[in-house]
Amino acid sequence: MTKTVKSICVYCGSADGLKKEYYDAAYYLGQLLANQNITLVYGAGKTGLMGAVANGVLDNNGKVIGVVPVLLNEPQLIHENLTELVVLPDIHQRKARMSELADAFIALPGGFGTFDELFETLTWAQIGIHQKPIGLLNVNHYFEPLLSMVEHALKENFIYAEHKVLLINDAEPLHLLEKITRYQQPEGLKRWISRE
Repeated sequence: MTKTVKSICVYCGSADGLKKEYYDAAYYLGQLLANQNITLVYGAGKTGLMGAVANGVLDNNGKVIGVVPVLLNEPQLIHENLTELVVLPDIHQRKARMSELADAFIALPGGFGTFDELFETLTWAQIGIHQKPIGLLNVNHYFEPLLSMVEHALKENFIYAEHKVLLINDAEPLHLLEKITRYQQPEGLKRWISRE
């Protein structure tokens, strides 16, 4: 069974001076989104991987929706060629709007902001706020320490086995997109709340 995905929210780093393989993977993901008529929803930036993924979409005639809080709506940060720019009062409303606009989520390598967005999205899936696929584009093995931490949390009984399944992981953008379209919600998520 394949899932129709018309929009994907991408979380990723905005830092400059990164390794070429990170930029290349982000740009290629953007190309794939455009070629598959999938709208990119992201944080509106023009620097780092944010700029690379947006450029990958825009250079291939795709649609990009940038969502930014007023605090970060600065010309040195914001991509000037977006299809649509949504400016919201604060970061919390930004994350909620990005979630509303997306049929799925992908985290590329990034820092604190990316980790925050990824884990909030995972937590929302864990407690049933949404049932959308969540992918990690594991470029250059970037997320291996994070995946080890998830394994450790499972081993120590802080999460259930079905929570681990919420994270779809692949190093190749095309393969990750294919996995996202085949995603099936894991059974038993409600036991986190019911404690059965």
